[in-house]
Amino acid sequence: MGKTTGFKEYDRELEGYKPVDERVTHYKEFTIPLEKKAIEEQGSRCMDCGIPFCHSACPLGNLIPDFNDMVHHGEWEKALHILHSTNNFPEFTGRLCPAPCEQACVLGIIKPPISIENLEKNIVEIGFKNGWINPAKPLISTGKSVAIIGSGPSGLAAAQQLNRAGHKVTVFERDDKVGGLLRYGIPNFKLEKEVIDRRVAILEAEGIVFKTATEVGKNYALKKLDAFDAILLCGGATKTRSLPIKGIEIPGVEQAMPFLKQQNKRNAGILFDASDILATDKNVIVIGGGDTGSDCIGTSNRQGAKNVTNFEIMPKPPGDRAETTPWPFWPLQLKTSTSHEEGCDRNWLISTKSFNADVQGKLESLTTINVAWKFKKGGRPQLVEIEGTEKTWPCELVLLALGFTGPEATLAEKFGIETGPRSNYKARNYQTNKAHIFVAGDMRRGQSLIVWAISEGREAARSIDTYLMGSSSLPTKGEGDLPAM
Repeated sequence: MGKTTGFKEYDRELEGYKPVDERVTHYKEFTIPLEKKAIEEQGSRCMDCGIPFCHSACPLGNLIPDFNDMVHHGEWEKALHILHSTNNFPEFTGRLCPAPCEQACVLGIIKPPISIENLEKNIVEIGFKNGWINPAKPLISTGKSVAIIGSGPSGLAAAQQLNRAGHKVTVFERDDKVGGLLRYGIPNFKLEKEVIDRRVAILEAEGIVFKTATEVGKNYALKKLDAFDAILLCGGATKTRSLPIKGIEIPGVEQAMPFLKQQNKRNAGILFDASDILATDKNVIVIGGGDTGSDCIGTSNRQGAKNVTNFEIMPKPPGDRAETTPWPFWPLQLKTSTSHEEGCDRNWLISTKSFNADVQGKLESLTTINVAWKFKKGGRPQLVEIEGTEKTWPCELVLLALGFTGPEATLAEKFGIETGPRSNYKARNYQTNKAHIFVAGDMRRGQSLIVWAISEGREAARSIDTYLMGSSSLPTKGEGDLPAM
């Protein structure tokens, strides 16, 4: 490393945020970037640690010490080259990844870890600003064609990799725009959609064909896919989890995804057929303490909710890394997002018993009970209700942010693909029981991270390339795939 004492000289520093009262008035990103010199100092904090655990913790195998070193030296274009060699879309991961690499950083044993995610974001943004990121058309054509169903991060990553290998790639997206959950599941204040459009324009210029508002098996005949030499399914895990309790059908009890999708469409000026789901002037309760719940909180505050309350059935995590999850494992630790900071009453160890309607049949309140988790040696933890803790909470909107149970079964049924007990599409080395059909991302592994989706897309592309050509020069995890500078 260029500055082996950097971690002693510089403290961890992250980008700032605009004031809450300002940022809740709009849906734009609200970060305040560090000065270039300060970012280079953050790169200088990277230790000469011998075994970079950050590298192995990253699902993409990003060459983190290498691009940190380039940032330290002010070699930003070389840093971008290294970053892009393993990660097709660092502008997405640099904004949205929970950064397992940082939790495995060796420096994190004694000090706050390297700000890897923010370095990643700045490398790619400086690259775009300086015109270093341009379309790179394939140098060869194999004469083979691949259909990719789904344009989320796994589908996009696979498309770019397969296109680089010289295959003709067509991506089918049933929604009106490319991006999957990046487009309609992530709020604009975390990822402005121009960031997606900027990258998609590059992919199109490289030769990838996108067909939006096209649902295979519905308005696009399944038979037409016979023209392709291989098919990759990247439809995601979109079956939402519900609550089997009284009143679940009452108007006002809504799933999180339609709520978030509607607001993203409003921001883009796109009309939709469904009735508006709005938090404006309402008591809002968000059930679920993950990232989607946080996104619902931030969106509700921007829509002008009267107040926002959050329920989580699990115990409140400790403020620091729990002893049960020591370094370098992903820590059990309290996470407070920017949306939580904007206004939210958070509640743990609480279970919803029923949703209650008024005389007109509209949502009026919900009833909860406090719970505890009992652990039996050798057995699964049991959820126990605490008698006498029932409480009724007034609310006119409830948002269910409970995650996803798995992918939709439609394509599996149409193609005759085997599925597992949790409805995930079965595959060996990304290849299903139908030799020419492959699967990647959440559809294969279940609900997961964006960084895992990109990794899955890259690995599936290599598997498809091998199937089509007998071998593949596409990289596997942690290998660069760009020519030397």
